[in-house]
Amino acid sequence: MNPVVNLKAQLDGVEDLWSPRVVGRVNDQFVKVAKVKGALAWHKHDAEDELFLVLKGRLVIQYEDGAVTLEEGDMHIVPKGRMHNPVAAEECWIALVETVTTRHTGDVVTEKTKPVDRQIADGGTLAD
Repeated sequence: MNPVVNLKAQLDGVEDLWSPRVVGRVNDQFVKVAKVKGALAWHKHDAEDELFLVLKGRLVIQYEDGAVTLEEGDMHIVPKGRMHNPVAAEECWIALVETVTTRHTGDVVTEKTKPVDRQIADGGTLAD
């Protein structure tokens, strides 16, 4: 039997912003949590969709032709190949569901980019 994972509790000790932490795995998908504030970077994931779920606060997903605002409890799927930029005016807690091949900032590398191996190392155990 798999243990219960409380997503908000996983974020209690997180201090680094924009630093996803893997907290589970479902088939070929990682479940991640992160605290975010400010803007990440304009980027895209050519081969993978990306699910954002707001646990606390408000997140805006900017697109080249508009934006989607997510409140606590809202989720949104960014389609593969779509340029986007997640932005939070205040600290926001999110969960992400991403294919294991998804690179943090997609086709762009910035000082905020965190490789998947560091996301796993910071995230404890994974259920296969």
